[in-house]
This record gives sequence, structure tokens and C-alpha cells, in this order.
Amino acid sequence: MRLSRKDWFSHIEPLLGMVERPSRYLDHEWGAVEEQDGPFHACLAYADVYEVGQPNLGLSILYNELNAQDGFSCERAYLPWIDMAALMRERNIPLLSLESSSPVASFDLLGITLAHELVCTNVVELLDLAGITLFAEDRDEDEPIVIAGGPSVWNCEPVAPLFDAVLLGDGERAFVAMAHCVRDARAEGLARKDILLRLAQLDGVYVPSLYEIVVDQSSTRWGYAVPKPGTGAPDVVHKHCIADLAETEPVAQRIVPYLGVVQDRFAIEVLRGCARGCRFCQAGMTYRPVRERPAEQIVEAVEEGLSASGFDECSLSSLSTTDHSQCAKMLVALNERLYDQGVRVSIPSQRLDSFGVNMAAAVGASRKAGLTFAPEAGTQRMRNVINKNVTEEDIETAARNAFSNGYRRMKLYFMMGLPTETDEDVVGIPHTAERVVQIGREVCGPRSKVSVSISVAVFVPKSHTPFQWVGQLPLEEVRRRQQLLLDTAPDPAVRISYHGADTSLIEGVLSKMGRKGCELVVRAWKLGCRFDAWTDQFRFDLWNEAATQMGIDLEDVACETFDPNARLPWDHTSPGVSKGYLQREWRRAIDGITTSDCTRESCTGCGVCPALGVSNAIVEERA
Repeated sequence: MRLSRKDWFSHIEPLLGMVERPSRYLDHEWGAVEEQDGPFHACLAYADVYEVGQPNLGLSILYNELNAQDGFSCERAYLPWIDMAALMRERNIPLLSLESSSPVASFDLLGITLAHELVCTNVVELLDLAGITLFAEDRDEDEPIVIAGGPSVWNCEPVAPLFDAVLLGDGERAFVAMAHCVRDARAEGLARKDILLRLAQLDGVYVPSLYEIVVDQSSTRWGYAVPKPGTGAPDVVHKHCIADLAETEPVAQRIVPYLGVVQDRFAIEVLRGCARGCRFCQAGMTYRPVRERPAEQIVEAVEEGLSASGFDECSLSSLSTTDHSQCAKMLVALNERLYDQGVRVSIPSQRLDSFGVNMAAAVGASRKAGLTFAPEAGTQRMRNVINKNVTEEDIETAARNAFSNGYRRMKLYFMMGLPTETDEDVVGIPHTAERVVQIGREVCGPRSKVSVSISVAVFVPKSHTPFQWVGQLPLEEVRRRQQLLLDTAPDPAVRISYHGADTSLIEGVLSKMGRKGCELVVRAWKLGCRFDAWTDQFRFDLWNEAATQMGIDLEDVACETFDPNARLPWDHTSPGVSKGYLQREWRRAIDGITTSDCTRESCTGCGVCPALGVSNAIVEERA
């Protein structure tokens, strides 16, 4: 039975003095939409705590878009921390929305962001705490239509049975279309199964219940999905893609949080997509084509957003901001306008081969901080394998430019466990960092306090990339290489951190499994797994126990290689990149042959533009 809409804040208020960070659960933030009359009500949920989910740009975009529709209201919900969740269960209080403190189960539509693989048990926790039937096939007619979206939908099979529908690709218009579809269908009195059939006809919408899993000689052991007869569902669901980013509203973040949040700054998306073609990068494949927002629109939007929010920092967000054809122009304009306001303009990560002296000066014109670069690999051979298209000279030039412009701290991102990696490649990581330190001392003086911190992630093969067929490194081999990394970095100016081998293994398992993975996720949750992305909450022993109950071995799953010609568990969903292109890129990786960026040279044949009827939208010619 669907819960009725009413304000439950009086039930939560007595608990606020008993939990950590009670401001996580307060409503009425500055900038939130207060009038939530509907009559159609949607809730956007982020399956993590408020301070992690509140800054999410995608959720902010959808919140604004749906609230701008006549007759629609959209609220937010975040997963309570463990202390609050325990108290809510003890007192039979369901998960509530933030704006009106209404039960999430009382909404017509519930959208949940799949931010990364380790959020899976949190999704189960969220649905259970809300009192929503866990599996979509078992839900009553009047329960919310539950939709998944976000960056990790590209192998959503391990959580697919939990969702009525999955939105692939850009959400601004597609999510609004889904909400209209559900509203109209319910107004017509359609049954739940008929609503799902109608949703499946929309661009970019995958309805898991309309597909069955087939395991045969052409597949991996996890099988592949095919439409059930008579459903009319497409063999392959292509993502929804917005052709022109400039036509979308640039200012998404209008809500000012009560407490300090992750990425506590105003952020604006300056471009979408990346055509660099890094072979490990799922986002680089799934967000294509490249669509730039004009510099003039960005500058005006930054001023508007800062004025509305009061933040003293602005982040120019994208997969590769310094690739923007007008990056230098926008940085100069922003620093000119914001110089006297004490506002810092930041770029999440700079491209090593596009970050010149002028860019370093422009980024640092207001307040100096550290700079972040991502060489990804420690040797040129390895960078060619992953198609990073960055040379030793690029790294040294970028470092020299940064130190010459007054910077003293630098952070470098790397990965270990990439295909064909050797010990020489691992040792090259700290050697690269030490060379950067050496350049800093040359530029700033031998006694200067130059420091370089390196963060080394464990490579996890992801769907829809040229490396989707490879296996992950075994646990003990990861740990051996991590120790090798530490043993070969004697310079105290180089600080090393690396991702946990255990958490990376679970990420790999969930990246590789098909729909059978849902049983693993639910079992792990029942054993007590949640907040798996939080180091102090992750329980590898419980994941192992869940796998043992199923009769599978986690390491065997993560380390398995797939035949490049096999039908994969995610082949029925597509970001537009063709499988032939991915196979070709895999062969080029093995041969150490790089592929160019199509926004600078000719088309590389990835297939996105003809498949989706779109093209790269570059404001000016890229350097």
C-alpha cells in the first residue's frame, strides 16, 4: 500500500540531537524550491549522505528542470547515515524527502543516481528504508515508478531487477519526458506493466523487465539480454543525447547547504564529452560527442551563480576543461571580473599537453593552490597502450610552467594494473613524480618547499571501453605492486596514496557481472554491507561471505577475461560507440599504437555521430 503524502518532520525532529551531523536532515535551505504542490510528485534520491550527494551537478540539473514544469514538483532525498537509519527503523519512520518531509514511497516517481559501482548496496538500503518493494517485478500498482540514471548505468545489470526503468545518457529532457509519460499514463488509468511498455518507447529508456537473459556458447557465463517476445522493446537501447549544450540552462546549483559538503563550491559544466580516447576511461566513451558551452555564456552564468549562492570558489567542470577551445579566453575574463571579490577559479584536473604558461597564469590569477594532473602511467610505453597521448616532454613542460607561475604543490593521478603493465612501468610512477620534484627545485630553488603527491588507483576494466574484455589483477599481485611502488620512492617530497585492493576488487566484480550480480548485492546488504565507498565501513569479509553463499569466487569473477567476440551482459545498452571500434582500439593498445583526438584531427570512426545523429560542437578551432 502506497504511503500518503504528509509532513513527517515532527517524527524526525526529536532524533536530531541523537545523531551525528543533524543538519544533514534539515530542510528549507536557501535556494531550494519551497512550493511543492504538484499534483505530480517526483523525488530525486542520491544513495549516499547529504554532504556527498548535495553537490551532485546531475541531480541539480534534473531538480531544476522538473520543477520548471507546470503541475510537477520535484524534491530530494539522501541516504541517512547509519545512526539515523537505525533510529528511523526503531521508530518505524520511513525515508523522507528533504523539502516536505514526505515519505519517499508516497511519490509518483523516484529517480536514483547510480554514481559508481560501490553504491549498489546503498540503493538496496535506500529502497528498504523507504518501504518500497525491493524488486520491480513485485511492486504494487500504486508504488512509485523507480528509475535509475547517472554515470554508472552502462552495466546496470547487477542492480537492474531493482528498477522499473533505466535512463541512458543525458537526462535534462529525457527525465522530463519520462515524468510526463508516467503522469499521463496514470491519468489514463494504465496498469504498471503498460506504463513500463510506454516508457520503453522513449529515447534512451531501458526497461529491464522487458528483457530475458540468455546464456549460450556465444556469451560469457553471465549471459546477455534479449527483448521478450511481444514487448516491442528494442534489441539495443541507445542513449539519449543533447546535441547542443548551449541550449541547456548553465546555472544548475542554486541551493546553499547548511553544512560543509564535498566539493563545497559553485560548479558549472563548461563542456560535455571527451574525444581524447583514453582506452581505460568509460566516461570518455559514454559521454561522446564533445559539446562545448560558449565562453560568454559560462562567464555570465558564473557571475549569476556566485551571486545567488555566495560561494567564494567556482569550479569549471568537465571531463577535460583545458580542452575547451575558449578555455584561456574564459579564464582571463573570469579573473578580470572576479579579481576584487576574492573568488578562486579552479579546474578539477589539467591536461598535461594543453596546459601552457598562459593557462597556468590564468588559473592562478586570484589565489594560488595546488595543481592536479593525470599522467595515468609512469612510462611512455604504457601511456601509448592506454592512448594517453602525453609525452615525457609534456609532463616536464607542464611542471615547469606551473612552478614558474608560483605553484609549490602538485598532485598526480596514476593507475596500476593496466593491460601489459610490467614492474618497470610501476617503478616509472614514483620516478615521474621525483622528476617533477626535481624540476620544482630547479625552478624555485633547492631549498624551496616543493611537494608532489601521487594517487594510484587500481585499474578496473569497465563496460563500453576497449579494455572491457580484460581481467583485473589478482589481489596479491596488486599488493605486491603497491609495495614495489612504496619501495622505489625514497624522496620525502613525494607523498604516495593508493586505493584499497579489496574495494577495487568489488568494483571490478560489479563492473563485470550480469543480472546474477543482483543476488550478490542483496546478499551482501543483508549481511550488513552499506556505504562500501567509505573506507571505515567497507566489509570485504561480508562480500566474501555473500559470494560463498552463491558458490562463486570474487577474485575469479573480477580477474576473468572475455573473448572479444563474446556477447556481453551490457551489449543491449549503447552509448553509440560501436563494438567494432572498441575491438580495433583493443588491438591497437596491444600493439602500442595511439589514436588521435577527432576534435583536432579527422574522424576516428567510433560510430557515435551516425548512431545518434549528433556531432562534435566546438565553439572555436582547438589548438
